[in-house]
Amino acid sequence: MNKPSRRPPAQAKPKASETPITLTPEEIAAAQSWVLYEDETIIVLNKPAGLSSQGGRIKAHTLDDLLWAFARPNRPRPKLVHRLDRDTSGVILTAKTKPAASMLGKALEAKRFRKSYLAIVAGAPEPKGGMIDSPLRRESIGREAYMRVCAPDHPDAETARSRYRTLAHNGLAALVELSPDTGRMHQLRVHMASIGRPLAGDSRYGGALMLGGVAAPRLMLHAASLTFPHPLGGERKVLAPLPSDFTAMLKALDLPVPEQRRPEPVDQA
Repeated sequence: MNKPSRRPPAQAKPKASETPITLTPEEIAAAQSWVLYEDETIIVLNKPAGLSSQGGRIKAHTLDDLLWAFARPNRPRPKLVHRLDRDTSGVILTAKTKPAASMLGKALEAKRFRKSYLAIVAGAPEPKGGMIDSPLRRESIGREAYMRVCAPDHPDAETARSRYRTLAHNGLAALVELSPDTGRMHQLRVHMASIGRPLAGDSRYGGALMLGGVAAPRLMLHAASLTFPHPLGGERKVLAPLPSDFTAMLKALDLPVPEQRRPEPVDQA
């Protein structure tokens, strides 16, 4: 009698994110055109609006997928250190090595990152600047997730703090600078809505789609700068120039376009 043949031991399937993705030459060129800064440990990109950082239900390549444009033989592809909302543009950090990813991940958890955003809102906030210290809770409606301001003693409350500063304003709109002290989902959007100044184009949280006859092409939020501890020591501050749709709306609203500064060099320890 023939003995039953043994099956070879099952091999673990690689994670989807670790499976190489074939990109078109156009996709590779686009991803490489977003590079703001690169060295042997990190790549900093200027993410365009409309591109998901990771996952999502839309069957299209995410930024995480497009990082295969930077893959090198026998080396891991870059890993996202943090994320931006799909319709938010601006600076986003990736790590090229495992040690850099580990170090930066720990620094992010330790709140050693400083982020600055620019946003357009209807009217000027009152007061013109300050701290919004309102806990948030997550709420699911169907397949969509929302964040809501809640009481500090709510069982699902998460600490959330955001700083804001009005840079320019007129009778129609204002350009504000936003700096999150914590990193909750949709935090800046919900906090600004909570003081009656939702972001232009943010239909999810009550933002106007039209200001003075000027259409908001998307959520008008841009991650303008990121300061973080560099894996090689010291700090690095990277600035992301405003995209054309953002500057076009500022000009149409007769608001000044912020002067574009040059990136600051690495301060090596």
